[in-house]
Amino acid sequence: MEIKKINFLKSYSSVLLLLGGIIIGSIFGLVFKEKVAVIKPVGDIFLNLLFTAIIPLVFFTITSSIANLEKTEKLGRLFVIMIAVFLGTLLISAIVMIIAVYLFPIHENIIITKVPLENIQSGSVGDQIAQLLTTNDFYELLSRKSMLALIIFSFLIGFATLQSGEKGNAFKSFLDSGNEVMKQLLTMIMKLAPIGLGAYFAYQVSYYGPQLFGVYAKPLGVYYLACIFYFFVFFSLYALVAGGKRAFVVFWTNNITPSLTAIGTCSSIATIPANLDAAEKMGIPKHVRNLVIPLGAPLHKDGSSMSSILKITFLFAMFGKDFTSPSTILLALGITIIVSIVEGGIPNGGYIGEILAITVYGFPMEQALPVAMILGTLVDPIATLLNANGDVISSMMVSRFSEKTKW
Repeated sequence: MEIKKINFLKSYSSVLLLLGGIIIGSIFGLVFKEKVAVIKPVGDIFLNLLFTAIIPLVFFTITSSIANLEKTEKLGRLFVIMIAVFLGTLLISAIVMIIAVYLFPIHENIIITKVPLENIQSGSVGDQIAQLLTTNDFYELLSRKSMLALIIFSFLIGFATLQSGEKGNAFKSFLDSGNEVMKQLLTMIMKLAPIGLGAYFAYQVSYYGPQLFGVYAKPLGVYYLACIFYFFVFFSLYALVAGGKRAFVVFWTNNITPSLTAIGTCSSIATIPANLDAAEKMGIPKHVRNLVIPLGAPLHKDGSSMSSILKITFLFAMFGKDFTSPSTILLALGITIIVSIVEGGIPNGGYIGEILAITVYGFPMEQALPVAMILGTLVDPIATLLNANGDVISSMMVSRFSEKTKW
């Protein structure tokens, strides 16, 4: 029992420290009011470090992930089915969250800032799409305002490296090394998060007052209820699709250990061994589980998809914008898919997705990112549960569609 307690505290130490920093900063803001403006530069330094690390981190993460895929015809059909299942469940989870925020709307009375939105260049729809997806010069990719263009470019570089075969091995090694270095850099920067966000929140509380407290309660309640509903109802439906009542029983009988591991470690990557063991007990073929689960851990995240929708709707309410237009919702669905891919395998990788959403919608980064980061921290445990368990149920469906597996 003592060992489990220690492991739990270790797994959640970063979350607890971050929440502690925010709480202490809030107290400082309430007590010292405008005097805490002197520590605002501490928060600015943290955010600036995070902003500058994002661009190379996104590039190396995506390119190295694509470059390390194995090109084999045997896995071609399996890979296509797996991607279809991943995309399908991601979209379903996002739609469930959209319905939840419509049934329990986050109203505009939570507005905590009057900062205007960043200017977005006007033009025809085609011009705006071209500006969103590409840049006309390489150096413009290095701006966080071109995040989506950078992601597309990174995918292309990754596939080009993959197609280069042995001649591209040296470049692939460079990408792998760069990916590891940038992951370590982000880990180092995030050690400053309790102090940086604490200083930021102290200033926010002193400036905007106690109305900040409680604004997160409703969105968090909506998110947790939606996730619990999705976990039990839709995972059960997925199991039925994978093989009827027998698959339903097999899934829920073997799902306890992976679930507890996901909640206990707060990491999809750390849950891979438990997921593989459960998949073996379920009777999922080895070549299926050994592809879907390890690849799903960084690329397939139902919980992150739902949290992405929550953060976007919260930011829209925060800045008094309307989230109901079809184009806004379609763009949000596209962002959730990209976020699921981009953040995989990166410590605190959800922040990259948050920056992408903030950039695409034109919210002021300095105001929107800390709020999105706080929400991301608070939803992390149950998001990890859906992320990790989604790989197990996806492997069942992939096995059913590709191998006609019967349980």
